[in-house]
Amino acid sequence: MAEKTSERPQNPNIKEAREHMHAAKENMEKVAESFLPEGMREYHRAAKKEILLGLRSLLDAAIDHTEKTK
Repeated sequence: MAEKTSERPQNPNIKEAREHMHAAKENMEKVAESFLPEGMREYHRAAKKEILLGLRSLLDAAIDHTEKTK
């Protein structure tokens, strides 16, 4: 069976708008970060790491439980 390959014509304005929105998002993140004190950013990074480590522990326990029930 032949595959349909219907490519829609790309509007150059859409690509430009996406690039503009991406740059605006990056700049907004930088501005928002500049309002937070350095200690707050470090605390936030450490908290995210602890959450990820906790999730890893839960996954490891689920894997161990699955392996034991075989």
